[in-house]
Amino acid sequence: MTPATLSGGPQGQPGSIAEAVRDASWLAHRYDPGHDAVHFVPVPRAEHRRATFLTDEYLPAGLAPLVVRRADAIAAAPTAAPIHFLFHSAFCCSTLLARALDHPGWAMGLKEPVILNDIIGWRRRGGKGPDMAEVLDDVLTLLARPFEPGEAVFVKPSTAVNALAPALLTLRGDACAVLLYAPLRTYLGSIARKGLDGRLWVRTLLTGMLDDGLVNLGFGPRDYLGLTDLQVAAVGWLAHQQLFARLVAQFGPARVRTLDSATLMADPSAALASLAALTQRAIDPVTLAAMAHGPAFTTHSKSGAAFDSRDRAVELQRGDTLHADEIEKVAIWAEAVAATNAIALTAPARLVA
Repeated sequence: MTPATLSGGPQGQPGSIAEAVRDASWLAHRYDPGHDAVHFVPVPRAEHRRATFLTDEYLPAGLAPLVVRRADAIAAAPTAAPIHFLFHSAFCCSTLLARALDHPGWAMGLKEPVILNDIIGWRRRGGKGPDMAEVLDDVLTLLARPFEPGEAVFVKPSTAVNALAPALLTLRGDACAVLLYAPLRTYLGSIARKGLDGRLWVRTLLTGMLDDGLVNLGFGPRDYLGLTDLQVAAVGWLAHQQLFARLVAQFGPARVRTLDSATLMADPSAALASLAALTQRAIDPVTLAAMAHGPAFTTHSKSGAAFDSRDRAVELQRGDTLHADEIEKVAIWAEAVAATNAIALTAPARLVA
């Protein structure tokens, strides 16, 4: 276990555990339930912005973790900043929105921090040890450490974490959430364009959602074996629509709103202004304009290449044309499943009317 006093420079080991925990540049990266310890790694703000996600794949190689007992980390933690959530059903511009919200002095965005995946993985394995709610509460405290005073923290968890959304919103009674999704046909087109990787991904996603008890569409276990890849994608999409409707009903539109990618991209300023109002974060016109017209909306969230709304429309059209027959047939099937299960294809409590 890491000693209480350390040595080194700003990119090496900090002077003490307390120094590291107070510094947002030391990201709470992993949780080890076996040792009830948190792994911190040095990730300055510029690296946060550069990384597509806060995962080892996108962070610099060879980062030496600072391993701290959870109790010691919480004892040293500063007062938590306001924290809000961007839950999503994937391929819906959620990474783009998290990037846009990362504006110095106003807010910082955390894109899929792995430490939350560690918690859901621990739960799925039926892990024993410390109380899970207590650990999750402490993890949120360690994530709510912004780079600058006065900033809120917007956490965009991975889709694997969506089963924890009710717990996260319960633990943070003053937190709000935006639930992002792509329209059904747009989502199916995104999966189809990604080829084998996309088709395997939706099956992995559905497996996790089944493990988490999030799928209730009237199918039996054997039924899933007979579904095509895009039907599996549609099942995951519909299950997310069910989840989002439940979250709105449970926590109310004063805390939880929904946003589809088409609406976000059609008017970024309106979406950002509505999000600021939902979270009660004052925003001046200059800051709003900088966020709505900044690099988040003019570069590709994954590659960093120049990529605006027109490029996105061309990409969508190209994919839809290539896979049009399959997309349309599965969409019609999914709409029938939705009707049978009373699932609205447009989520309630829209962020932008």
